[in-house]
Amino acid sequence: MSDEHRKAVPSPRPVPSLGQAHSSLREMIMDALRQGILSGDFKPGERLVEDRLAADFGVSRNPVREAIRALETEGMIEVIPRKGAFVAALSEEELAELVEVRAAIEALSAKLAARRLSEAQRTAVLEILDRGERAIAAKDEGELRALNDWFHGFLADAGRNRFLAEFMRILRHRTHWMYVSSMSWRTKEAWREHAGILRAIIDGDGELASVLANRHVVTAGSAFQQSRVPDPDAGAPLTIKEKAGKKTGKTTTADQSSEPRPRRFRASIRSKVGADAP
Repeated sequence: MSDEHRKAVPSPRPVPSLGQAHSSLREMIMDALRQGILSGDFKPGERLVEDRLAADFGVSRNPVREAIRALETEGMIEVIPRKGAFVAALSEEELAELVEVRAAIEALSAKLAARRLSEAQRTAVLEILDRGERAIAAKDEGELRALNDWFHGFLADAGRNRFLAEFMRILRHRTHWMYVSSMSWRTKEAWREHAGILRAIIDGDGELASVLANRHVVTAGSAFQQSRVPDPDAGAPLTIKEKAGKKTGKTTTADQSSEPRPRRFRASIRSKVGADAP
């Protein structure tokens, strides 16, 4: 495989050593929390207790607090004064609005990619399409998920518009958990949609690429909404603020938090941050 092909699906970012700056420790915790949210280890609406997170990470509360504040600016965490930090949970109306914006932005990015695709990128895309076909034939769900994750970053880069790429990054962070949850049962369908967009980009057909990109985002959003089957006896779901303000009697700090993180998650975050971090 050529060097250009190797860049098609980037390898994971190396973890800085614990001897580096405090901001790097905060960034490592941010990455671990972000992945915990995107993977479903932290559920929408779940309270994030600083003391428990600090104990899980093996660090002091300060870098945890800084990481939470930083993720608040990305829209992944909501901090309510005197109540605490919660994993962001969007209403149906908010989800619909985000899907509308993301569909429009990814459609524009696909159109620009079709106009501005370099020869090196074209070669890399052809290799990616071939890998996708082999993954479908082999029923390799892990490979398909990796290719699907690669797709949106490629789309932003290929459009060669730094402001558009930044908007796409922000929107992906706000909606990625939604697409990840639906991706678990439509991995093949998602890749076929991505492959169709990529082929239109290779052909230089910006209009078709735009239409297909818009349709893909809307389809994925609709699939997620349909998967959220409400309990007819449960009534309307509580918002984060309602949950935070609901009186539940006298509880301890441990009681107010969620159940202890799964063992695999604790092992994962300690491998990222280090068991003896300051």
